[in-house]
Amino acid sequence: MAAFRTIFGLMLLAVALATVGDLLSTPVRAESIVGFSDDELMDGFQKTVFGVEYGSASAGGAVKKFNGAVRVRVVNLADKDRQREIAGFVTRLPRLVRGLDIRMAAPTENPNFTIYVVDRADYVDTVRTDVLGSTHGAVPGQCLVRVYPGSLGIVRSTAVIVSDEGDGLFRRCMVEEILQGLGPMNDNAALYASVFNDRSRHSRLMPFDRALVSMLYDRRIRPGMTRSEVDTLLPRVLADVRRSVR
Repeated sequence: MAAFRTIFGLMLLAVALATVGDLLSTPVRAESIVGFSDDELMDGFQKTVFGVEYGSASAGGAVKKFNGAVRVRVVNLADKDRQREIAGFVTRLPRLVRGLDIRMAAPTENPNFTIYVVDRADYVDTVRTDVLGSTHGAVPGQCLVRVYPGSLGIVRSTAVIVSDEGDGLFRRCMVEEILQGLGPMNDNAALYASVFNDRSRHSRLMPFDRALVSMLYDRRIRPGMTRSEVDTLLPRVLADVRRSVR
């Protein structure tokens, strides 16, 4: 971890380390947030929102989220074009995540979330060129997203997802990196009902994750808030999320 902090400075990276074997190894739990207690959901929020896999340790102490519209662009560099799958997922997100304004960017719009779809052979070069801006340094993970935080919220995010290593891994990376690019950047092995756990089997947006991201995108949770500031609001935010997320 210290080595990555030295290399990347204040850059915030979230990476997926899961393999196809990992995706088949963890039992599935509740298909509804009704099966989770308030303490479980609030603990999951704290574990994912406060923390980063790679980057500045201090950045993990504050809320990171877009403060406004998210507009997504896909740059396909792979033999198998996955743009329709990504667009389908992005199009569904506003119906699944309360408070999130996200859609594919129109040709005349400037995107603030760019997703590169690559074959594995081009993964390292694409990350170095289009994400890190350097031809040197280690490139972690099966796929990754870089978040550029600002004082008023996330300025932009850039993800790199591999297309040619199976549909399961592609879907897992697509869901995880898009969600993490929205702000909940940390993974935790205790979150067995979540994609925010590199050893879970999930390759779709789980109810647990819908609740966490809906809590994050509640208007009362603001970019830059500390853990203690969020703690006082979270029970009321979760109560409202429970009424709209099943």
